[in-house]
Amino acid sequence: MVLRSCWKSRHKSRSGAAPCWLRPGLAALLWLCVTQFVCGSVALAETKNVVQKDAEFDVTYNDTVTSENQTIYAFNHTVSRNKTEGVRVTVDVLSQSLESPFLFVVRQKQAVLSFQVPLILRGLYQRKYPYNHVGRTLCQPPTRAASETQYFFVDVSTLSSHGTNYQLRVSRVESFTLQTDKKFSFTASPSQPQYFKYVFPDGVDTVIVKVNSDMTFPCSVMSIQDIQCPVYDLDNNVAFIGMYQTMTKKGAITVQRKDFPSNSFYVVVVVKTEDEACGGPLRFYPLRPDELIDAGNRSKILDVVVTPAINSEVYVMGMLFCLGIFLSFYLLTLLVACVENKRMNKRREVFQDPADMSPAETADNCSTLSSEAVTDSATSTDNNYGYMERSLDSVGRSRQESLSSVEEDDYDTLDDINSDKNIVRTKKFLCVSDLARKDKRVLSKKYQIYFWNIATIAVFYALPVIQLVITYQTVVNVTGNQDICYYNFMCAHPLGALSAFNNILSNLGYVMLGLLFLLIVLKRDIVHNRALVRNDLNALECGIPKHFGLFYAMGTALMMEGLLSACYHVCPNYTNFQFDTSFMYMIAGLCMLKLYQKRHPDINASAYTAYACLAAVIFFSVLGVVFGRGNTVFWIVFSVIHILATLLLSTQLYYMGRWRLDSGVLRRVVYIIYTDCIRQCSGPMYIDRMVLLVMGNIVNWSLAAYGLIERPNDFASYLLAIAICNLLLYFAFYIIMKLRSGERIQCLALVCILFTAVVWGFALYFFFQGLSTWQKTPAESREHNRDCILLSFFDDHDIWHFLSSIAMFGSFLVLLTMDDDLDTVQRDKIYVF
Repeated sequence: MVLRSCWKSRHKSRSGAAPCWLRPGLAALLWLCVTQFVCGSVALAETKNVVQKDAEFDVTYNDTVTSENQTIYAFNHTVSRNKTEGVRVTVDVLSQSLESPFLFVVRQKQAVLSFQVPLILRGLYQRKYPYNHVGRTLCQPPTRAASETQYFFVDVSTLSSHGTNYQLRVSRVESFTLQTDKKFSFTASPSQPQYFKYVFPDGVDTVIVKVNSDMTFPCSVMSIQDIQCPVYDLDNNVAFIGMYQTMTKKGAITVQRKDFPSNSFYVVVVVKTEDEACGGPLRFYPLRPDELIDAGNRSKILDVVVTPAINSEVYVMGMLFCLGIFLSFYLLTLLVACVENKRMNKRREVFQDPADMSPAETADNCSTLSSEAVTDSATSTDNNYGYMERSLDSVGRSRQESLSSVEEDDYDTLDDINSDKNIVRTKKFLCVSDLARKDKRVLSKKYQIYFWNIATIAVFYALPVIQLVITYQTVVNVTGNQDICYYNFMCAHPLGALSAFNNILSNLGYVMLGLLFLLIVLKRDIVHNRALVRNDLNALECGIPKHFGLFYAMGTALMMEGLLSACYHVCPNYTNFQFDTSFMYMIAGLCMLKLYQKRHPDINASAYTAYACLAAVIFFSVLGVVFGRGNTVFWIVFSVIHILATLLLSTQLYYMGRWRLDSGVLRRVVYIIYTDCIRQCSGPMYIDRMVLLVMGNIVNWSLAAYGLIERPNDFASYLLAIAICNLLLYFAFYIIMKLRSGERIQCLALVCILFTAVVWGFALYFFFQGLSTWQKTPAESREHNRDCILLSFFDDHDIWHFLSSIAMFGSFLVLLTMDDDLDTVQRDKIYVF
């Protein structure tokens, strides 16, 4: 028709002369005619032969497709409202080398699914893996009718001019709807993902979906998605919606009904194209950007089971159990306090009040009431050397003076201290009276700074930590990426926005027992201050000097350990593990300082020096976590610093601080070696201290060598092990020297020691169970996950929290009570070691 119009127009133009203005219009019309003719010819040439076939389920269709023909397969099936049947499309391409891929489009009533074959999946560094065998499950949107017949079509096309064979099969999926507590096995691969439907039964609000496999690799991903189309079931899109986690042999996700309005969800399992995300080996880098890499056989056999989670009654039982355990310690403490009160009242009835006695009688009474008679030995003559007897008038001076008017530095300008300090501290045998010469008010103020400093540190440290872990938990909840946090997914009970409430609740013991310890210390502090006010000479001149500032700091540190451990378990991973260990370092350091302070009250480190050293330890902990993994240079530097710090501290302890670190220190060291070892062989002046320091150096040098050789991945735990080993060594030395000096351990302290040792043993057993580890990938960490073992609510690590909090509380009580036997022994008869 168009050509005819064009011919007519040209014929008419010949019959008469056309005006000049018509010639450009005729040229344009002619060009339009030619263009339409060419386009029509091309469209005619591109016309495909479309063939539609009525197809049936469970029948394999072998066909050929080219660019000139397109095949449409029409299927129909009955959909029921109360029953969901899965439909799976499986495609095989028989040719190995294809000019162009096939395109399969599945058109449904409310969804469209398309994929090409060979299916190209990408890995790291743009690696390309082709798959000729593809299987996809069709999304089945719910229907409102009781029964409905739905149609869907499978279109097959290609741009290849050569005929290529393919196989198509559409089948129904058995056990598409998962049953509660019923295990189902299946096979998946990167090009053949699987997903199943689960419907919450009545009365069940929370379930745990567990996917297991006997095969570590290939790496796979399990995902929980809402009932909607499309379902994201490929490696490159499975993380788009829902909750997901990588897995090797084991995976588990807790699902709550409130998160799924339809009361049902899909369990999607996808096998990844590469194993690097699960800690597997990384393939070689492709030589050419477009090179296709044969992935080999990446099929994986898995099984899935959905089990009901615990109900609200178990939550309540777990919380009551946790509270009951630690409240029982409050009741036990109250009972012991009542018994102790009765014993002290009876004692006051037997003995006359010291305030009514003469000074001479009081001094005799101190020695009579001593639980262990410490008689003057050959070393007693040395005690008089450099020791000036203080009058009772100066001892019993008024306690009403203002503490703010006295500073510790003032005592360094006093003549008696300046003349005696170097002599007293270098005596061969020292008594506590030699190192308790400074005013008690000044020392009390000095040691109270420990408490106020750690309280300030706790506030400034805890607030950003809490903010950070809330952000972590929010990211997990919003993105659904459960690889961010290293939970024990087999026993992670959510509550509100928290993913693992049980791991947080079990830290309550640190806070409650830390508070209880503060109350015990406060009671002792009040009793001691009342004794000082009434000039009780037992409190003034007998026993270990009572300074409670470090005890207050220890109780605060224990409470903060509970708070920060709870913050860490909101989302445990390697970036915030320091939250769980920072106050452990502080507790170990404060315990060692307290042990040293007992017999060296005048020369113990100040709070500023102690916390500066602990800050350096935490700084190295962060560096080790970030840079220490496999870094030889870091381990060399740290080992050198560790050994140098050990030598400096040993020198400080051996000489009681009476040495200087200056430019002449090397000259003095060489001189001592020459005079004491070469010129004449003489033994150490302070044998007991030398034994302790030699053992300490052996332990620390060994730990430094171990770290340099093995280079453990968990640097924070390695650093904590160094602190604990030194604390245990010093504590054992203290107990041995105490017994060697003729002192004894009272019944309460002995019970605390034995009880604490037993509890520590059980606690360490549960600690080393290792339910998760951030030293590995999240998928490898889940291989260590295990079910709850206590009340179906707490796992092994929760029991570690219970027992370790009790053990730390017991350890603090040991430090508090271990020298109670010396409360009636004069300080010039208590030896320093």
